[in-house]
Amino acid sequence: MLEVRGVQKAFDGFQAVAGVSLAVARGEIAAIIGPNGAGKTTLFNLVTGHLRPDAGAVLLEGRDITGLPPHQVCRLGMGRSFQRTNIFPRLSVFQNVQAAFISHRGRGLDLLSRVDRLYRDEAEALLASLGLLERAGEMSGFLSHGAQKQLELGIALASEPKLLLLDEPTAGMSATETHETIRLISRIARERDLTLLFTEHDMDVVFSIAQRITVLHQGHVIAEGAPAEVRSDPEVRRVYLGERR
Repeated sequence: MLEVRGVQKAFDGFQAVAGVSLAVARGEIAAIIGPNGAGKTTLFNLVTGHLRPDAGAVLLEGRDITGLPPHQVCRLGMGRSFQRTNIFPRLSVFQNVQAAFISHRGRGLDLLSRVDRLYRDEAEALLASLGLLERAGEMSGFLSHGAQKQLELGIALASEPKLLLLDEPTAGMSATETHETIRLISRIARERDLTLLFTEHDMDVVFSIAQRITVLHQGHVIAEGAPAEVRSDPEVRRVYLGERR
């Protein structure tokens, strides 16, 4: 589904991503981990078109999408959430998801139709799958952090992605919210046959759902493999878990 080939990105001489290569198979749940400053979010920005790489290539289903702007990448089947919640706080929960459907399906410039009638059934069905239908009329800015992250997931799903990138989906959540969110993400990925790539600091989250893990350190891939392989890798334990040789 996704192939990253030797991607590089530097900022004022600092090499944030230094020749990273990885692949995510169709239907796989894959994670990228690493200490703060390892290059995880920069890599996501390169994959999704928010940054253009200095070198290397990004392929989605075999198609070179290197340097395409985010809206084009999205239309090709890639969705994304961010570390900081990215919703419309002054719109209702329903309106956030409805607006995402309207945009994705090219009705944003339709001046002849009543907006409130567009994609109501689709928006309500998506909110129901997220457990947010009963809160559809609430102002989204007043939701809890966990509920806002669920809503952001709904906005991403409204673009009908084949590949979904989640940047620290449980950041700032309580233990209960984290547990509920991971169950939700796992169920949604399974029901929608999604390919999922996510970054996360909570190792319990990573090892509970990831089928394949890539470890970054100072912009380099230092390990990659199944959870058990990564957990036992001595370099990972030294760099990421702080263990001495």
